[in-house]
Amino acid sequence: MPADPGLLALVLQAHLPWVRHPELESFLEEDWLFEAITETYLPLLDVFERLADDGIRHRVTISLSPPLLNMLADPLLQTRYERYLEQRIGLADREVVRTRHDPAFAPLARHYLTSFRRAHETYVGRYRRSLIAAFAALAGSGNVRLMTSAATHGCLPLLAVNEQAVRMQVTLGMHEFRRFFGRSATGFWLPECAYYAGLDRILADAGVRYCCVDTHAIELASSPPVYGVHAPLFCPSGVAAFGRDAECARQVWSSVEGYPGDFDYREFYRDIGFDLPLDELRPFVSGAGARTFTGIKYYRVTGPGDHKEPYNPDWARAKAELHAAHFVESRARQVARLRDASGRAPLLTAPFDAELFGHWWYEGPTWLDSVCRRVAAQDAFRLTTLDEYLDAHPTHQVAEPNTSSWGFKGYHEIWLSDANDWIYGHLHHAADRMVALTRRHRHARGLVKRALDQAARELLLAQASDWAFIIARGTVVDYAVRRTTEHLERFGQLAAEIERGAIDEVRLTAVEAADNLFPTIDPTCYA
Repeated sequence: MPADPGLLALVLQAHLPWVRHPELESFLEEDWLFEAITETYLPLLDVFERLADDGIRHRVTISLSPPLLNMLADPLLQTRYERYLEQRIGLADREVVRTRHDPAFAPLARHYLTSFRRAHETYVGRYRRSLIAAFAALAGSGNVRLMTSAATHGCLPLLAVNEQAVRMQVTLGMHEFRRFFGRSATGFWLPECAYYAGLDRILADAGVRYCCVDTHAIELASSPPVYGVHAPLFCPSGVAAFGRDAECARQVWSSVEGYPGDFDYREFYRDIGFDLPLDELRPFVSGAGARTFTGIKYYRVTGPGDHKEPYNPDWARAKAELHAAHFVESRARQVARLRDASGRAPLLTAPFDAELFGHWWYEGPTWLDSVCRRVAAQDAFRLTTLDEYLDAHPTHQVAEPNTSSWGFKGYHEIWLSDANDWIYGHLHHAADRMVALTRRHRHARGLVKRALDQAARELLLAQASDWAFIIARGTVVDYAVRRTTEHLERFGQLAAEIERGAIDEVRLTAVEAADNLFPTIDPTCYA
C-alpha cells in the first residue's frame, strides 16, 4: 500500500482587475477591491494564521494575480480602503441605532459593526496596510504556497494569434511575483484555467514548474491519462498540469449541489445598499452616492424565490461545520474508491476562486477552517501543495493536455461571444504593432522608453479577460467597454507618437500616473 492513502490539494486563486481612478475623489468599482479585502483576504489570512497558531498542519496553494498585488501595494488605494472601512463603521454604527428595537436585526447590526472595526484594526494596526507582507509571512511558515498568474489575467488561448503577447503575459507575471516576494514562483495560475497546445513551452521558458487545468484538459489529452485527473500529466516541455477534480468542484461550486446555496447561509444579493432609502446611505458610500453593496446583509438564502427570512449566524456556522464534515467524509470515501481501483495514492486537485470564500459565500472561511482541522484529525488523506506533491512524486506520464478552460461548456465561449468578439481584432492588431515598435526601438532611452513602457501597460490592461467576461455576462457592461476602449485608445495614441517621433510628455505623464502598475516593465519581451 502507498505511504499516503490519498492527498487533497486546495488551490485558491485571488484575482481582481486593475481598477484605480485617481482622477476622481471616489469611484464605485474600486469597491470591488475593498469588498474582497474585507470579506475574503482578511478572513482567509485570519483562518490560516489561527490554524498555524493552533498547531494544525494544513497545506494550501494560493495564487495572487499581478493586478491584485499592484492594487494591494498602491498607496492611493490603501488610503481609500481605510476611508471605505471608516464609512462602513459609520454606517454600521447608524444601523445599530436604527435596529435597536428589532430582535432579529439588532444582533446582526452589532455583528457587522464589530466586523468592520476588527477589519480596520487588523489592516491598519496589525498589517500596517501591507497584506502582501502578511501573505509572505504565511508562505514563510511552510503551510501556504504562493503562485502567480498572467500579467493582467488575459485569456491566453485567445491572445495566441501573437505568441509574443502570450509570452509577455507569462513573463511579466513571473517577474512581478519576484518583485513583490523576492523569489521566483514555481506555480502559474492559467487565467480561467485556459490552456492550448504549445502553451507549456512558453510556461517552461519562463521557469514555470506547474499549472492547473480543467478536468477535460487531462481526460482528452493526446494520450489517455492512466490515472485520470488524480495525478498530473507532464506536458512535452516538462511543465506539470494538474487537472481539476470534478467531484470536489461539484460539492462546492454547483448551483444545485454546492454548499453555498444552502438556505441557512447568508443571502449575498439582499443588501441594505438596495433596501434602505438612498438618502440614508449617501453619506456612507462611494461613487457619488449611487446604490451599491455595503456588506451589511440581514437575510439568509431561505429558498429559491424572492421571499427571504432573517439571517441567523448560529445556524449558518452550524451548517458550515456540517458541510465541512460532509466534504471531508466524501473525500475519504472518494480516496478509498480511487485507491482500490488504481492501487496507488490518488491526488484530488480542488481549485477555486478565493473570492468565493467570504465574499460570495460568507461562511466560506468558517467552512475552510473546519475542513483543514478535520483533515488534520483523520488519516484517510491529508492536504498537500502542488510543489510538495511534485517533490514527493517526480515521475509522471507525458502527454499534451487538450485545449480547454473552466468556463461555461469548458472552452472559451464566455470570453469570445457575439457580445464581445469585437475586442479581439483590436487586441491582435495592437499586439502586432507593439512587436514592431519594440523591434524598431529595442534600445530606446528617455522619453521614447517611457512611452514604449506605457504602451505595453495599456495593451496588457486591454487584454484582461475580466472585461470580455463582464460584457458577456451583461453586468457593468458600459464600464467594461469603456475600460477596453480607453486602454486601446491610449495604446494607439502612444504608438502613433512613438512612430512619428513626437511624444507629448504632458499626456504621457498623466497616463503614467493613472495606470502606474508594473513599474519595472520591460517591453523587450515583445521583441
